[in-house]
Amino acid sequence: MSSTSPQFLKLPESSNLSLRDQICEVVSAAITSQSLACDRPLPSCRELADQFGVSRNTVFAAYNQLVDLELLVSRDRSGYFVHPQMMSLQQRANDGAHSRRDETPCPVSFPQSDLMPVVNPLDWNAYPYPFIYNQIDPDLFPVEGWRECTRQALGRKHMPAWASDSVESDSPQLVQQLRQRLLNTRGIYAEEDEILITLGSQNALFVLGTIFARSGKPIALEDPGFFGARNAFRLSGNELIGVPIDGDGLIPAAIPSGCQMVFTTPSHQFPTMVTMSQARREELIEAAVRQDFLIIEDDYEAEMNYVAKSSPSLRSMDKSGRVIYVGSLSKTVSPGIRLGFIVAHRDIIHEARIARGVMMRHPPTIVQEIVALFFRLGHYDVHLRNIERRYKKRWHAMNDALTQHLGMLRHTRSEGGTSFWLTGPEGFDATELARRLRGRGVLVDRGQDYYLDYGDKRSFRLGFAYVPVSNLEAGVRIIADEVTALL
Repeated sequence: MSSTSPQFLKLPESSNLSLRDQICEVVSAAITSQSLACDRPLPSCRELADQFGVSRNTVFAAYNQLVDLELLVSRDRSGYFVHPQMMSLQQRANDGAHSRRDETPCPVSFPQSDLMPVVNPLDWNAYPYPFIYNQIDPDLFPVEGWRECTRQALGRKHMPAWASDSVESDSPQLVQQLRQRLLNTRGIYAEEDEILITLGSQNALFVLGTIFARSGKPIALEDPGFFGARNAFRLSGNELIGVPIDGDGLIPAAIPSGCQMVFTTPSHQFPTMVTMSQARREELIEAAVRQDFLIIEDDYEAEMNYVAKSSPSLRSMDKSGRVIYVGSLSKTVSPGIRLGFIVAHRDIIHEARIARGVMMRHPPTIVQEIVALFFRLGHYDVHLRNIERRYKKRWHAMNDALTQHLGMLRHTRSEGGTSFWLTGPEGFDATELARRLRGRGVLVDRGQDYYLDYGDKRSFRLGFAYVPVSNLEAGVRIIADEVTALL
């Protein structure tokens, strides 16, 4: 039996049908459930006869019956294949598959999870106005540059760097490029052993949550804040404490004593987009020394400033080694690449590297090598200037549209980024607003998901990175119509 033959095809334990018809039933069910590929031959008569324990003539008769029914086609010297017309029939059958599926009950039960799943539909990009965060405009991606880097990385010259198991190490080329072309723009100097590559920032937070969970001390984080961080810290076994924010960012005076770490997004607070003031940054670092806690700085969208210069990173201001810097290439390159990094004291990186090795050994080296070339050949710098210019135009267009059409809501002041945070008056239900907007082709992020207790329903978030500038005002007008109706 070929190793590529489908092993799930089995005859029923009891049936009144003939063997030929039983085979027809099994194969046709596999076809309609899309379990068989249209471009690969079915098992030969000999293979299927051996698998079912029947004669080859019986399988041959069954296959010919399915050919007569136009479920299969026979190709000379190639075998039997799923009939091409079945692809469209499979799609129609798949539309209602979940409602008809007879699933075996799960043998275990799970308690209600306190993790926050992504609530946007999988086909979000099919909506006319997808104002949701963490998406980029694919038309802005430098495909030619990426293709060139991929071609070079796949060449024989670079193949030894990624073809073997890297165990727990990272691409030296990528680490070097991060040091020279990204971290230094944030005022950060780091040695090679103070940097760890991760599968995005959320993976970085899970790694950090894992190595610090053993202390038993809680982690303080912004409330409202990044639910990805909340999920990562909870899943790694940490107790969480919410800290309020105001117009200057996280409030250090509200951090309770006894915390081991504080998570913050100072460049653009997630999700309100408030930029932490210089005085507040200094106050937070002083509090870390005085109360003996570490700071995890997620430098979210630090590059996207349109009305003011970027503020210095907390890591660049830190003199005591208490700031752990987390970054990601999701916004500046692509979310699908899934690369991020941690910059911290080498002892922290050592522990984080061990934990990452237990989880997944290391991020794909081939992707690291491609991104390193993307930096080294100058594609990253050109791409960053391009998206900054484009997003700045969208930010101003969006800001003008919100001012003109949604003046009845409180619009949080920000200096850039790729989203806006709006809050309604007491009693306003943004969750209901999101439900009504979806029916009109508009997607927004409901604000309650960002609160630790999910208690505040007055706010919602509008991301504009994916929506063309020509569609922004039309989408905002639809939102204004529904807001007016709710008010």
